Amino acid sequence: MKWTGRAVPVVAAALAGLAARDVLQRDHALLRNFPVIGRARYLLESIGPELRQYIVAGNNEERPFTRDQRRWIYASAKQENNYFGFGTDNDIEYTPGYPIIKHRTFGRAVPPSNPTAGHDVRLPAAKVLGGARGRAKAFRPESVVNISGMSFGSLSGNAVTALNKGAALAGCLQNTGEGGLSPYHRNGGDLVFQLGTAYFGCRDAHGRFDLARLKDLVAGAPVRALEVKLSQGAKPSLGGLLPAAKVSAEIAATRGIPEGRDCVSPSRHAEFSDCDSLLDWVELLAAETGLPVGIKSAVGDLTFWQELTTLMRDTGRGVDFVTVDGGEGGTGAAPLIFTDSVSLPFQQGFTRVYRTFAERGLHEDVVFVGAGKLGLPDNAVVAFALGCDMVNVGREAMLAIGCIQAQKCHTDTCPTGVATQNPWLARGLDPALKSVRAANYVRTLRRDLVKVAEACGVEHPGLIDTDAVEILDGRTSSTPLREVYGYRPEWGLPSAADRAEIVALMTGQAPHGGSAPPSPTAVG
Repeated sequence: MKWTGRAVPVVAAALAGLAARDVLQRDHALLRNFPVIGRARYLLESIGPELRQYIVAGNNEERPFTRDQRRWIYASAKQENNYFGFGTDNDIEYTPGYPIIKHRTFGRAVPPSNPTAGHDVRLPAAKVLGGARGRAKAFRPESVVNISGMSFGSLSGNAVTALNKGAALAGCLQNTGEGGLSPYHRNGGDLVFQLGTAYFGCRDAHGRFDLARLKDLVAGAPVRALEVKLSQGAKPSLGGLLPAAKVSAEIAATRGIPEGRDCVSPSRHAEFSDCDSLLDWVELLAAETGLPVGIKSAVGDLTFWQELTTLMRDTGRGVDFVTVDGGEGGTGAAPLIFTDSVSLPFQQGFTRVYRTFAERGLHEDVVFVGAGKLGLPDNAVVAFALGCDMVNVGREAMLAIGCIQAQKCHTDTCPTGVATQNPWLARGLDPALKSVRAANYVRTLRRDLVKVAEACGVEHPGLIDTDAVEILDGRTSSTPLREVYGYRPEWGLPSAADRAEIVALMTGQAPHGGSAPPSPTAVG
């Protein structure tokens, strides 16, 4: 191949991702000499995410997770140094909407000073799940951080195994996702079984919900609660699709569907058609299984939530927990318009739902779960201040077990074996190793939440109130979180009885106070 001076701009154009063919077409002889370079743009485009992540991206670039955020997750999962030096490189004072957590000089909780403080802290929920409604199998979740719903089929069997074993090691819950309860979910971790519109795992031959099958399923597995999925942040009001090529014999058996055929989930439930019938179904499930029952939804029109809470207040029926999924979240693939523009982002959606419950006096009787990039400590602290009792982590848990944010989840070509059914790719994910990393990540997030809570002068992140956070309006002003979202002073916290109980649990298990004893001249 003969190189000429005219080749230089062609190569530069291709490497810059420009329309190199337009340049090449000016010289047909050159086009014949450089057919590969003319197509280099497409090769570079196909590996663009990987190039940006490892070579080009700055610390606060890349979406949905920046390099700094991914580095924190990876280091936490590997138990490496996850500290950052030389101060923040975030443009704090010029970023409207930036949250600032206000520490207290004096408070009830005094953080311990030893380097490993909080690493193995027990961090249970401040509320008992199902307790307010007297469910037979009500329980206090052992962890405020739990693994979000990600189905077997969307994730590989090795990935589900790693997450379930990690949940067992960390003492947290794993949500099955709507794809049914697979053998990979049976590795020691406690489960929340999710009921989607297709009722996978508890449906009859015609695809109808089968209560007897549900009862058999939960009786034979460590299922602690049921979650009725109404919608999710990635694709609200859309049904799911698993292509025929991914419907293996294992997936077909788990879901109760034919092997090798497209698996399409409806966009709506068949067992209920309005809030009244939804509550009837929730009470039926709770009565038949004894389990706490909740709903998961993204947030759009508030009419649904207003009708639901009014019926709960007036009839005595109700859900035990509500999982609010932010529109910016979601591990499922979806049309771009849905991922970008349908349903409210977490903070706006959650606060509208919480206020709707609180205005009817129901907020202390319901466990609120948040999801949507809440696996990062700063986002999670704000969520707790707004009234979350627990947070679910999805993509962050995927990152902990090896995801590199290649954004190929919908192509079955995930290079790390997390979101694929390709046996050759999935083989590269070692569940024994990755389960430990998943557990390390969950423990580290809990540790940071406890540290921030103690810095705010309280014993538990659920006790951080909305006055402990301010939102910057720009360089010269900020607004308390309570005023931003129109909360009353008592909102965002558990009941007085729940607060007293969680304080007793937290103070009874871990030392508090500094490392040096007071001197004779200390003033009490």
